[in-house]
Parts: sequence; C-alpha cells; structure tokens
Amino acid sequence: MNEDELIERVQLGDRRAFSELVEMYQQRVIRLAYSMLSDYEDANDAAQETLVRVFYAIPNFRGDCSFYTWVYRILRNVCTDFLRKRWEDMYSMEQDQETVDAQLEPDKSFSPEHLIEKQETQRQVREAIALLDNDSRWVLILYELEGHSYEDIAEILMLPIGTVKSRISRAREKLRKIFMEKRELF
Repeated sequence: MNEDELIERVQLGDRRAFSELVEMYQQRVIRLAYSMLSDYEDANDAAQETLVRVFYAIPNFRGDCSFYTWVYRILRNVCTDFLRKRWEDMYSMEQDQETVDAQLEPDKSFSPEHLIEKQETQRQVREAIALLDNDSRWVLILYELEGHSYEDIAEILMLPIGTVKSRISRAREKLRKIFMEKRELF
C-alpha cells in the first residue's frame, strides 16, 4: 500500500495503517532528531512525541506539501521545544557518548583504529553543530547530513531559496570558525 492510501486510511481511523506509516518514518525521524538534539534518549523521546502529534494531527493533513515535509515541520517544533527546555533547565549539551556508541551498530568492515577515528570525527562534528544557532543547525543538517536539495529545504522550512542558500553558506562559515578555534586550543 502506498503512502497516500495509508494516510487516507489513517484519516478514516485505521490504526494499523498508522503503524505502517510509523514503520516507514520512525528511523528517519529518530535520525533527524538525533542530528538536532545530539542525545540518543532525547532523540527517541522527540521522535515518539512527533509521531504522537502526527497521529492526532493527521486528520488535518491536506496534502499541500509532501507528508515527509509535514512530519519534518512537526519534528522541528518538537526538537525546538526540547532545546528550549534544555536551556531553561540549564542542561548541559554534553552527551553520554557511551550510551550513544552502545546504540550505534559499528561498521565491521573497518579496522578498530579507523572506527575510533571515524567516531571521534563524528563526535567533533556533532559538538560543533550543537554550537550553531537553530536556523544554521537545521539547514546544515538538512543539506549536508540528509542530502536535501535547496528546493526541498525551502519547502520544508517555508523559506525562499535564496535565504536557504545564504543560511547554508553562513552555517558552513560558522562551523569553519568553530573548528579553527578548536585547533588553536590544541
């Protein structure tokens, strides 16, 4: 059954169809939430909250945009709420790397040294992205990590393409400065 048929069935009250939609999107939503929140448990919680909101809001989905774009907007709002709460609670953005590593399945095709180096690089990139403001973080995640086009990002974030391009450019420059500053420290 295709996505449109599933959405229609869910709008008519079919909970099994919603379960199928969840299976289609759950891992993608968790991955995006993790990219934004840099914490595995928060990402799972945000993904679950997003899917609950999708369930209650899907009767209002009109198809003006793609279903993924609509889900993404809900996820973005949920993650923004998580980040706001984190700041209000003065919560540190440090993550428990052991928990994250335990949840990520290692790629066995590389040597242990290569895996350690790769994980360290990924950790540094996540930390640097976490230092960016929300607008910069979102466009960078969507473009660099998720591989969306400028047009897709413009639709998802409801921005002009020129704004998307300039935000990506500024976000890259901010990341470059963060890495340059870290290099100076060592």
